[in-house]
Amino acid sequence: MALPRSQSVTQQDLAIAKLGTSRIQSPMSHLLDARNTTEHYVDEDDRVLLDDTIAGIRARGVSLEDLPGLEPCGPRRKIYFDPSKTRVGIVTCGGLCPGLNDVIAGLVRTLTYHYGVKRIVGFRNGYQGFISSYGYDEVELTPQYVRDIATDGGTVLGTSRGHQDPEEIVDCLERMHLNILFVIGGDGSMRGAMAIERIIRERGLKMAVVGVPKTIDNDIPYIDQSFGFQTAFSRASESIRAVTVEAKSTANGIGLVKLMGRHSGFIACYASLARSDADVVLIPEVPFELEGEAGLLAHLRRRVEQRGHAVVVVAEGAGQELMEAVSHTDASGNKRFGDIGRFLRAKIEEDFATRRIETSVRYIDPSYAIRSVPANPYDSVYTVRLSQAAVHAAMSGRTAMVVGRVRRRFVHIPMELAVSKRNQVDPNGDLWQAVLESTGQPVRFGA
Repeated sequence: MALPRSQSVTQQDLAIAKLGTSRIQSPMSHLLDARNTTEHYVDEDDRVLLDDTIAGIRARGVSLEDLPGLEPCGPRRKIYFDPSKTRVGIVTCGGLCPGLNDVIAGLVRTLTYHYGVKRIVGFRNGYQGFISSYGYDEVELTPQYVRDIATDGGTVLGTSRGHQDPEEIVDCLERMHLNILFVIGGDGSMRGAMAIERIIRERGLKMAVVGVPKTIDNDIPYIDQSFGFQTAFSRASESIRAVTVEAKSTANGIGLVKLMGRHSGFIACYASLARSDADVVLIPEVPFELEGEAGLLAHLRRRVEQRGHAVVVVAEGAGQELMEAVSHTDASGNKRFGDIGRFLRAKIEEDFATRRIETSVRYIDPSYAIRSVPANPYDSVYTVRLSQAAVHAAMSGRTAMVVGRVRRRFVHIPMELAVSKRNQVDPNGDLWQAVLESTGQPVRFGA
């Protein structure tokens, strides 16, 4: 029997680093006096089990006390930092994602209203904002400054990609006498945060580095969903609706939508399920072939013959093996992918033309339109809870960790674990099974 990938994770892997003993009475402690663990709340002294099946627990072969568990999020009775003397920095890094401004606003409000922190600064344009040669001023963040920023997409602080010297970043943190740094970003940003935390530790400084992980592709391991994902696939489903209307309105029309998902096809899967209009969904996790009776092109011809039109949804990282390798990379070191959308459009048009079948391919790539929109109500609530959890963790002296939700429980996850692998659609899992049922496509295109 195949066991969960989490089987290799031990309790030691889940341990959260702390700057020291928390001795200061928290201004939040009055909320905790009468609380114990329930189905809706986990006490700070309890843990959330990593394994959620009997088979997984049995495979551990250890006692109940030794089962690996995650530390719960939430306010602590005792905190490490004195709020009246605490100075905080916030930075957003990497690509845009719905909800960035919501996280910034949530951090500022929780720090100010619930802990009484008086100095919060934002760094402009990602990690570049710490480097003196760029010449960026910091932003004084107050509840008044962030009051309306969540109504806009993007990030009020700006962002950037690429490596910056962690030594210079820590120099900046020291000069400004900051105690806490919140990093909002993806796996590359979290690796940068880990480098910053390592330098802090090597210098013997008492600074906390806490991450709020961001990826529109939902490819962070262990957590249920990353913020912005719900907004992203909701907006993506609108593009599927639009291209379906276009395909139905022309003879033998084919609608083609390329969605985000370099390595993980979650947006393509969820957006397709939300609309149920797609005849084919292509994701990076499931290779496919174009030619032959079992290939994609023959399947599309049959669908068009049967229904008069067809709709294809493809994740940007799908089918890269079919195109010539692209050797150059972006500023973050990520490989630049070939454009699978334009590639498929050309192949479909060529195939139909060769067989003298009239068609019209309507192609939509809504990627930037999706990334830049404000968060929907679900993600707005989610970002508030994540930002609150991040503040509670940092004020209690926890560091080198991120906050996330695992099976409806908000928990602390070591940064090293959060970037240890990439969350992907399991071709043998129930999500992909649901997509196959919805589209009616074969398990795989090709022999």
